[in-house]
Amino acid sequence: MAVTLSADALSLFRRFSLYNSPYVAHERGCAVDLYPNAGLGPATDGDRSIAPSPVAGEVLDTRTVRAPSKPYAAENDHLVLVDTGEYVARILHVEPSVAVGDVLEIGDGMGRLVRAGFFAPWVDNHVHLEFRDPDANLSRASGSEPLAVGVDMDGLDWDWVGEVVESGATYAVLDAPTHPEPGERFVGIASDGGGVLDGGLVHYAGGGAHGGRDGPVSLFGREVGHTTDRDVSWNGLEIIANGAPITGLSLFCARDTFGAKLVCPEREFAVGESVEIELRPSDDPVRLG
Repeated sequence: MAVTLSADALSLFRRFSLYNSPYVAHERGCAVDLYPNAGLGPATDGDRSIAPSPVAGEVLDTRTVRAPSKPYAAENDHLVLVDTGEYVARILHVEPSVAVGDVLEIGDGMGRLVRAGFFAPWVDNHVHLEFRDPDANLSRASGSEPLAVGVDMDGLDWDWVGEVVESGATYAVLDAPTHPEPGERFVGIASDGGGVLDGGLVHYAGGGAHGGRDGPVSLFGREVGHTTDRDVSWNGLEIIANGAPITGLSLFCARDTFGAKLVCPEREFAVGESVEIELRPSDDPVRLG
């Protein structure tokens, strides 16, 4: 049975994704990344941002953990374990200002966000959250409960074109599709069947479809994968931007702002540039994890 993350907890964050990561905790939507920053690309001041707690409970432990060495990342990451009464919440990417025995309410500050070496360079700073049975191994990367989100999500139609409004060395954000009512509800890019898509298309092998049906999942008439109990296995595809391939598309759910995010470390797009996306079958798709 899935653990449901409440609407109160999600209201603290502008964006979330259950599948947009190659790490094992995100397989089958057993972890969620929660983004308190407004931007869709890496924040310049996120390492100074205070992370709100998405759970209520007593702090059981805080640990410093090894993280992959990256030139843009902090040397260490951190793990905070919180007893919620029924489960133990595992929280990563926060340098804790809390200590063992502290009692948290949803929204309390836990510490500063950490830009960890677990992140790809195009990923913004965020709070990673998963839940585990108290009797389970709390240190292993796998073993967490499936997650559900306690909010409705609306799917956005998109014609695969847009103008770059934010650009970095590894990503670009388009001005489309736009959020119809910013701040009112969470939205994401819709499949043809209406489910909101989540994950790295197709640079991570799997993703998710919130509210979708089991079976083939398609975008604009092209089959992109197959859904089983919300989990999507992507087909072999190549993502084409203005006639040349890029690494992929970052799919997520957002509350305040929206726009398609291109993952493109091999190319740089200028702000104001018009972009048209195509999907093509590929026998050798990009797979990062």
